[in-house]
Amino acid sequence: MLAEKLTLHVLIVLVPVLIYTVILENKRITASPYFSGIIYGIASFLCMIFSFYDYGLYWDLRYVPMVLALLYGGPAAGLIVFIFILLARTYVGGEAILFGYISAFLALIGPFLFSKRFRKYKPKKRIQLSIIIGFWPAVVQLCILLSFLITSDYTFTSSKKLLFYVFIFGILQVIAIGIAAKLLEAGIERKMMKQEIIRTEKLNTIGELAASIAHEVRNPLTVVKGFLQLMEKEKKNDEQYMRLILSEIGRAESILNDYLNFAKPKLKKIEEFQLSEVIHSVVYLLNALAVKQGVRLSCQLQPGLYIETDRSQLKQALVNLIKNAIEATPEGGKVRVQLFFKSGHAHTVISDTGKGMTADQLSKIGTVFYSTKDKGTGLGTTVSLRIIETMKGRVAYKSELGSGTEVTMILPIKNKNKRGAPQ
Repeated sequence: MLAEKLTLHVLIVLVPVLIYTVILENKRITASPYFSGIIYGIASFLCMIFSFYDYGLYWDLRYVPMVLALLYGGPAAGLIVFIFILLARTYVGGEAILFGYISAFLALIGPFLFSKRFRKYKPKKRIQLSIIIGFWPAVVQLCILLSFLITSDYTFTSSKKLLFYVFIFGILQVIAIGIAAKLLEAGIERKMMKQEIIRTEKLNTIGELAASIAHEVRNPLTVVKGFLQLMEKEKKNDEQYMRLILSEIGRAESILNDYLNFAKPKLKKIEEFQLSEVIHSVVYLLNALAVKQGVRLSCQLQPGLYIETDRSQLKQALVNLIKNAIEATPEGGKVRVQLFFKSGHAHTVISDTGKGMTADQLSKIGTVFYSTKDKGTGLGTTVSLRIIETMKGRVAYKSELGSGTEVTMILPIKNKNKRGAPQ
């Protein structure tokens, strides 16, 4: 009976720790002392409800959650657990209820004094302190028990058994606090490592972006500088030079705009429109480029599919994706754009008869510094993917070397019954 109760109590006091380390490790709610107090308070309450009753006293591990709440959740969390303990003690009653109140109050004082500066120590030191502080409630219980024995009529034999209970529950209490502290510290360490990895990745990305921006913008600026030096040397205002200078400045501006869109795409003007109309206008716009490349551009669009988003941004994404398909297709090849309804979404499929891509090339699609074109930066594709993601859509690539590429853009349609919309 005693062994079963001890096992149950150990499981009860470890449940809040498992919630922290397994389920709620990355949730903001774990930072709240009130949440900590409630889950540890429930653990203390359950310990007392399922306590081991003998000699008119209730034996349990009620103070383990209180110590953990005070040390890892702060004073507010500990006070909440203390209130739970008082409520539970009132509920179970018994002849030693007053001693129970005094015991709870005295057990609170020790950990409470350490709670504010506990977080300043290193993890190993915190575990050691937790174990040392864990002895405090056991000492309090021993003192309260001795006071209870003095004021009661228990025999020496009974007193020895009571002291045995104090020893067993006291040792188990310290062991449980030590195990819980180690688990909590392991969870804290994992979280800190994860944050450090994210921070390092961000710094690496910023460094790569800075290098890429410097490289890409330097090229047009070098051209501009060269033409300005020629103009100064020849002492004349050549119209051809001016056109080239303006063109290169425009290219630099376009690169910077792409970087800005990559960093934070914004949907400025949200409106409802028919997707087929936008795709048709983009196909019409790019038809001249297709003719110049010797590529046949065609479309097959299902009408009546309405979406609600930023028309201009969507148009930019479509231009990039269809333009990529045209540029990847050799002379005499075909690019086909299809739009149809499937599973509550609008599917736009852009297929070409180009050279296709390898599995390695496919895996790199969408990275800022990767492009299959000789003079490409990969920004156009990356920006397009970010725009579609912002619109709660997704883009899927399917390609084989020598068999062309198929790009599928999937967007949620407006849930509104329009004429021509799929039923």
